[in-house]
Amino acid sequence: METLRERVLDFMDEHVYPQEREIMDAMDEEVAPGVPYSANLVAVREQAKAEGLWNLFMPDKRFGPGLDNWEYGLLCEEMGRSPLAAAMAFNCSAPDTGNMEILAEHGTDEQKERWLEPLLEGRIRSCFSMTEPDVSGSDPTLLQARAALDGDEWVIDGHKWFTSGAVGAELAIAMVVTDPDAPPYARASMICVPTDAPGFELVRPISVMGHARGPGHCEIRYEGCRVPAASLLGERGGGFAIAQDRLGPGRIHHCMRAIGTAERAHEMMCRRANERVAFGGPLADKQFVQEAIATSRMEIDQARLLTLYAAWKMDTEGKRAARQSISAIKIVAANMVMEVLDRAIQIHGSLGMTDDTPLASLWRFSRMLRLADGPDEVHKMVLARRELNRWAKRAEAEAEGNLEPRHAARMV
Repeated sequence: METLRERVLDFMDEHVYPQEREIMDAMDEEVAPGVPYSANLVAVREQAKAEGLWNLFMPDKRFGPGLDNWEYGLLCEEMGRSPLAAAMAFNCSAPDTGNMEILAEHGTDEQKERWLEPLLEGRIRSCFSMTEPDVSGSDPTLLQARAALDGDEWVIDGHKWFTSGAVGAELAIAMVVTDPDAPPYARASMICVPTDAPGFELVRPISVMGHARGPGHCEIRYEGCRVPAASLLGERGGGFAIAQDRLGPGRIHHCMRAIGTAERAHEMMCRRANERVAFGGPLADKQFVQEAIATSRMEIDQARLLTLYAAWKMDTEGKRAARQSISAIKIVAANMVMEVLDRAIQIHGSLGMTDDTPLASLWRFSRMLRLADGPDEVHKMVLARRELNRWAKRAEAEAEGNLEPRHAARMV
């Protein structure tokens, strides 16, 4: 594992950091329908593939190296030091990773051949089409987009937005209501939709904090969009369960990348403090700078340990058993990275607000983590409900004199 991590670090030193800004600028300029990656990134990706640093996220040994979640987490942290360029360099970027995982787990042989194989090979990109503008994205039971069977075709009608990565993607996995009268968590299904299908309209890339280029976060309209009935991913009505399969590992990945981002910001903070002189001495001698550096060090390490614990829990007990830990890290890591970035920007002064350092773009990229895959408030609500339910059941067992085990198990 340590050898693999060193290989990832060496590759980033040689191929990613030296052209990080050029890669990001080229992605903004070159990505378009039919063009999934910029030319300079394609060259880096080919080198990564040649060196065997490819699809490292894939736990299924048929499609990747078969790393455990905690093992990949350590590599994902290093990629998080350059979360856009590095993740794409190793074919480990969202939303492709989550889409590949659910295609591998739930896809038919035909879907795997048409979509999974070219995604694993890095020939195409995909997007995930779930969030809608007219309802809360954190409550999938409110989805309004519909798909109805018409003979041997699904006909999809709906309005989606924040479909990340849609520009240049060939596949959209759309979560839509297929059984409106079913129970809330059995109403929706997932359907594979080619982005060139009639009725699929990419309305616009939404400007997010002033950025609307590259793969984008896109508004999509499905207007009588027809795809074959065989495009259904998994079982009809199984959309919510598949979404949970997708989001568990995805949240681990987001959190580990956030830790890598925070580590880079912390390193930059320390270097700046040692080098910058003000008011008679280096910033490193100022107590308020020392406090920022010490607090950041503690917060990063705490978040890392909690995230690795959640990954270990997934590996040993499964996704369902790790739900509490996954919700906890989603809150902790997303808030931690923003705190560390803010301190790093502050210690860099006005330079930290510019694009002459990576800090401003890392801040813009990282802010969405408090909303993506569930906002903080929802994860806190879920955490609290499960804790309260656990102790309510304990109290009921005590009242009935049916207390087994005698001592309550800890959540950790």
